[in-house]
Amino acid sequence: MEDSRIIDLFWQRDQAAIAETSAKYDRFCFSIAYNILKSKEDSEECVNDTYMKAWNAIPPTRPGKLQSFLGKITRNLALDRYDYNNAAKRNGEVDTILSELAECISAPENVESTYEEKYIASLISHWLRQQDETKRNVFIRRYWYSDSISDVAKRFGMSEGRTRSMLFRLREKLKHYLRQEGVTI
Repeated sequence: MEDSRIIDLFWQRDQAAIAETSAKYDRFCFSIAYNILKSKEDSEECVNDTYMKAWNAIPPTRPGKLQSFLGKITRNLALDRYDYNNAAKRNGEVDTILSELAECISAPENVESTYEEKYIASLISHWLRQQDETKRNVFIRRYWYSDSISDVAKRFGMSEGRTRSMLFRLREKLKHYLRQEGVTI
């Protein structure tokens, strides 16, 4: 079913919206959650929570891209669950991913405003659009979808060393770009 039709079902408060969303995006949402949580049960719960949040958000929100909308919800829920599960113990792939990006984007615990967050997000999006397609996709697979280095390397037919090196150079370029735009790191 087309995304616009699924969104219409949400607006009509038709329960079929959840079934259609699940049929189309279950694997997509599960993979995002699983890459972060590494737990089937927690990932399934995040996916179910994603559909509930979507149900509560549509309306009034009318997402332009349903897949991106669901992916963002799933990712945020999975990161929240990850923080909850790992409050006492700090380790794992997600900590590695977050620490890699922390050197580019260092924000205080209490972000002063959503405007600043949106501004930095728009800068990162602009910067990503300036990268060639492979670099952009490698960056997104690692830092948005939380794919492991080995998964990213396999997906793009590169060695793990080349992938690590590319990601390091991309982070350095991003850090330099953000500094030029006045973002304090």
